[in-house]
Amino acid sequence: MQQVTDKADRLLLRALQDNARLTSGELAQMAHLSQSPTWRRVKQLEEAGTIKGYHAALDRRALGYSVLAFVLIGIDHQNEASSQAFVEAVSEIPEVVQFHAISGQADFLVGLVARDLDHYSELLQRKLHRLPGVRQVQSHFSLQEFKGQMADLPVPLE
Repeated sequence: MQQVTDKADRLLLRALQDNARLTSGELAQMAHLSQSPTWRRVKQLEEAGTIKGYHAALDRRALGYSVLAFVLIGIDHQNEASSQAFVEAVSEIPEVVQFHAISGQADFLVGLVARDLDHYSELLQRKLHRLPGVRQVQSHFSLQEFKGQMADLPVPLE
């Protein structure tokens, strides 16, 4: 991954992070460059993996997900096979919108959305508790969001 050291690149990244629909002309103005060099810089940042993609930021509540939970999960064994089985199983749950291996008493942090507490209870009992090697689950509910966006929200097709 390319290290971003240039002020123009940082300006471009900030602008695209705020609004990925900006034209190369608008980006050029913000970075104080002409349009062709701006386009080339953005392409280089994409090819280097600094820009991973473009997406629409969706509102979870508008999609019917009133509950946002952060779940600390401890697993029995931290060997490669059991950890990989756990990671694959969690990655298959559509309601999981964040998933991290962490340090501390728990092994993983899972952020997930649910329609309501009944839906969360169902996810907890039918999916999270049944994941391979789970020994401990501790739930924390978001009461108010101040910063951060959820990526990969499941979009109901019904």
